[in-house]
Amino acid sequence: MFTQFYQSLIDHNLTSWLTQMPALLNQWQQSSRHGDFTQWQKTITNLPQATPSQIDLKSSVQIGSADDLNQGEQIRLSKLLPNLMPWRKGPYQLFNIELDTEWRSDWKWDRLLPYISPLKGKKVLDIGCGNGYHMWRMLGEGADLVVGADPTELFVAQFQVMQKYMNEPNVHLLPLGVEQLPTSNAFDTVFSMGVLYHRKSPIDFLQQLKAQLKPGGELVLETIVIPGDEHQVLVPGERYAKMRNVWFIPSSKALSHWLTRCGFKNISVVDETVTSLDEQRKTQWMENESLADFLDPNDITKTIEGYPAPIRAVITANK
Repeated sequence: MFTQFYQSLIDHNLTSWLTQMPALLNQWQQSSRHGDFTQWQKTITNLPQATPSQIDLKSSVQIGSADDLNQGEQIRLSKLLPNLMPWRKGPYQLFNIELDTEWRSDWKWDRLLPYISPLKGKKVLDIGCGNGYHMWRMLGEGADLVVGADPTELFVAQFQVMQKYMNEPNVHLLPLGVEQLPTSNAFDTVFSMGVLYHRKSPIDFLQQLKAQLKPGGELVLETIVIPGDEHQVLVPGERYAKMRNVWFIPSSKALSHWLTRCGFKNISVVDETVTSLDEQRKTQWMENESLADFLDPNDITKTIEGYPAPIRAVITANK
C-alpha cells in the first residue's frame, strides 16, 4: 500500500523518514480498523476502471469527463460513492458527478492562496488533511511532493477514490497523527488547517509543525479564533459548536504571540473570515448536522452554547 510513498521518500531525499516510517505504517496496517473500513475498501475495488481524459487541479478538483465512462459505469459510480459518506471536504467533480461536500474548501483555498509562498517545485506537508482536497490543489500549484497526514480512516478511503483515478506518484496520505510523525526538518511548506483547536497542548502542536519545516520554511496555519487582544483565549466547556474535542481557541493576536514564543518569524495574519452558512452546510453528500445546527437560532453570532461563532483565521510564519 505504501510502496510508492517509500519511493517518493528516496526520490526527494527524505532519509530521516525513510528509516522510521515503514515501522510506523506497518504498525498501522496491523492495528484494528474502523468497523466499516473493510466495506469501504470493497467499495473502492468495485469502482469502475477508467482513465480520466482531462484533469483540472488548478481552478478546482475535476477528474475526467462523463464521456470517460459508459452509462453502466456512470450508474455504478454514482451508486457506490455514497457508501463513503459523509463527504466533508471538497467539492469534487468526478467523471461529471458533482460531490457537493459539507465544506466549500475551495473558498478557504482561494482566501489563502494569494498570501503564501509559491508551491512550484516544493515539498509540502498537510497536517490534518482530511480526505486530501487541498493536497490536490497544492499539486495543481506545481508542488513537487505533497504528503498529508490524517488518522481518520474514512478520509483515507475517500482519498483512495481520487488516487485510484489520478494514480499520482507524488501525492500521499498517511493514516497518522502529527504526534506520530518523525522529525524531518525537510518540508518547504507545512499546512495545518482546522486542527489547532482540537489539540490539548497547542504549544506542543506548534513545535511539532515546526519540526517538519526546513530552516526558513513556511507555516500556513488556519484555525478558529475569537476576537480580542494577545491575552484572549477561550477554553470552552464540554462542547463548542457541539464539538466535544475543542480545547483552546485563541485570538489571532494571542496565536501570533504563541508562534513568536515557539521561535517562528515573519508572523502575519493574512485573513480573518466569519464562517458562513454557505461555506459549511448540509448537502446530499453530508446529511448530518452542520453549521446551522451548531449556532444559536436566534443569534448566529453565537454558538448554540453561547460562545462566539466561528471566525477562521489564516496565519503565515517562517521557521
